[in-house]
Amino acid sequence: MKNILKLLMVFLLPLLLINACRDEADRDWTSPEPSFKLYDTTLGANTLYPSMENNPFILTWDNATTGSGSYSVVISATSDFKNKVELAKSETNTLKTTIGALNTAMLQAGLSPYLAQNAYIRIERGTQVSNAVSFSVTAYPTGKPVITNPTAGSALVLDATKPTVTATTFKWSDYTYGVNVSYNVEIAASGSTAFLLVGNVQNSKELAVSNFDLNELASKLSLPVNVASNVDVRVSATSESLGGVITKTSDVVTFKLTPYKPDFKALYLVGGGTAVRWDASKAQLLYQNQNISEIYTYLENNGEFRFLGQQDWNPINYSLNADGIKDGYKYFATWSSNLEKSGDENIKFLGNSGMYKITIDQNTKSITVTPSANPALPTNVYLVGSIQGWNAGAAIAMDQVGDGEFEYTIAIPADGEFKFLGQQDWSGLEWGNIHAGGNSGYLGPNGDNNNIKYAGTGGLYKITANIKMGTYKVTPL
Repeated sequence: MKNILKLLMVFLLPLLLINACRDEADRDWTSPEPSFKLYDTTLGANTLYPSMENNPFILTWDNATTGSGSYSVVISATSDFKNKVELAKSETNTLKTTIGALNTAMLQAGLSPYLAQNAYIRIERGTQVSNAVSFSVTAYPTGKPVITNPTAGSALVLDATKPTVTATTFKWSDYTYGVNVSYNVEIAASGSTAFLLVGNVQNSKELAVSNFDLNELASKLSLPVNVASNVDVRVSATSESLGGVITKTSDVVTFKLTPYKPDFKALYLVGGGTAVRWDASKAQLLYQNQNISEIYTYLENNGEFRFLGQQDWNPINYSLNADGIKDGYKYFATWSSNLEKSGDENIKFLGNSGMYKITIDQNTKSITVTPSANPALPTNVYLVGSIQGWNAGAAIAMDQVGDGEFEYTIAIPADGEFKFLGQQDWSGLEWGNIHAGGNSGYLGPNGDNNNIKYAGTGGLYKITANIKMGTYKVTPL
């Protein structure tokens, strides 16, 4: 019998040891049994706001049964406390802190701002832990974005040959918000507070910027071309909740930026289907604003035209980059559907005869032709403005001196402003300085103009409006 018992012990003991090891391995050591009691608490509100930052937050618990030293109050986003953050230490069985400190600790523990989530708190001292207390809470953001690209001291050289290609992508890290967040990316000359907006994105943590757009900003910052200059970049995050609007701005990162001098071309319109016909010496210069060249002018159905680099046939000509066009003339990569190549040099206009807006983007080498808001040439043109009291009913009839060309002689004061009308009221046709107020010499129709501004001397001036050409001129007499 003794031998049988011995044999049974030999077989059973290893099995008991194996099972004990399994129990030991299966134990969740991040969630040990509580040794003392943490009393439940309340925040007073489930949604926290910055205005609560200094409100008190109090915890109490029973004294630990053994051990000595400080108590550590820890917070976690999960009940197993696998990733925990210390809120504070206490020498007694009470902790009095603030909602602001609690909010910061919850964010550090991985809770997202503006999103209702459970937070877990327990007390630790040595190997002893309390029970966990949990509550649903919505935290507010306290940290700021951190720029990850560009890095401090890095260099970016803009490429003039690839204006539309992405020069760089600004990137940053930030919270995962529970509401929409708007990010502004701004740059300034290093050390300056005069930041310019690069761009805005919603809920994204990156912004791609082209060579051209970044070069334009460098120009506005008065950075020298072909020279590496220090530039500061910052990112601001703006979020909104019932508690109000919160904006957090990153630290600046300084990098080196080398801009280029844009090589925008003067473009002159010429052709049998245009107002100047085939007279290169009168080729029509387009209005230019950086990469955009444009004009409101007359085009004839099935009429041909092209562009020159000067008021002469040589040396530069521009046409469509299409099969059959002379290699030296090829320029426009894309064009609107009312255009097609004609012969080996020209562009043919397929629309109805009338007034059109020609728009050329030199960055993309595209040309589009769209109808003007005033598609027909007027029978009469009238002058209205400060020079006659802005009285449209008494607008001055101008003298017609050519096809679509009108003129009138009048005194212009130092702060003279005026427009052209197609009738003696404001209800119909009008033309003014293209896009905005000024004295560019180019006309814009209804919806794309503002006052022509001319600083006269009080003497007489001849005002000429060439509606067909899309231009105006003021000549002192």
